[in-house]
Amino acid sequence: MPPSVLGVYAHPDDESLLAGGVLAQHAASNARTAVVTTTWAPNSPRAAELAEALAILGAGEPRMLGYGDARNEMSAPGRPRLCDVPPDEVIAQLVAHIRQFRPDVMVTHDVLGQLTGHPDHRRTHQMTLLAVEAAGLARLYPEAGEPWQTSALYAATHPDSGIGDLGPLLSGVGKTLLSVPDEYATAAVDVREWLDQKWAAICSHRSQLQGKRSLPALLSRLDEETRARILSTEYYTRITLTPPRVACDS
Repeated sequence: MPPSVLGVYAHPDDESLLAGGVLAQHAASNARTAVVTTTWAPNSPRAAELAEALAILGAGEPRMLGYGDARNEMSAPGRPRLCDVPPDEVIAQLVAHIRQFRPDVMVTHDVLGQLTGHPDHRRTHQMTLLAVEAAGLARLYPEAGEPWQTSALYAATHPDSGIGDLGPLLSGVGKTLLSVPDEYATAAVDVREWLDQKWAAICSHRSQLQGKRSLPALLSRLDEETRARILSTEYYTRITLTPPRVACDS
């Protein structure tokens, strides 16, 4: 059976922009796929957009933690921002999702917080790494279910040589460009076969197609060829998981 995949991303649309091709690819091979989103309330307009995008990608129903976006106070009224929540609270919820879904592979943000270094991206990366380790240990969060050890963890990233057309696109609206050295990106996945699905999922986030600075809006104003060059390759860094210790006979 193809490996099951669980993505953990900060905002609705991150899953489509960063891993839409891989999610669609795995769903097409009948693998189980799902996405946990750490910010925005389940009753917000962006939740409905997320549900539509996940349906296009074959990634099931939204799994939203419902915390506030660090830069949008209307994202989850009455709830604390993800960046302000005690880590243990977030980790416990992620462990519950991991143990319930039991993924073979997980994907999340990179340590830089993607190209723009968004604080929610970085926080989600940090909490996911801790949750992956904790999920495999029975004595941690026993109320979250039976332990589960994920086989592989990948961080979506952008190598220096893979910036290409994204460079002028983002710098043109005053955004940062935080890329990693080429050797840090250990996998480059060609997702051209699933590009139509990926772009349709991105476009499902209609609220992000407005304005001047959001990436979906910037992509929507490009010609099809340039947009395809940007979206057709997804880069990942495999993060080494600590193997279980084996007792030696004395």
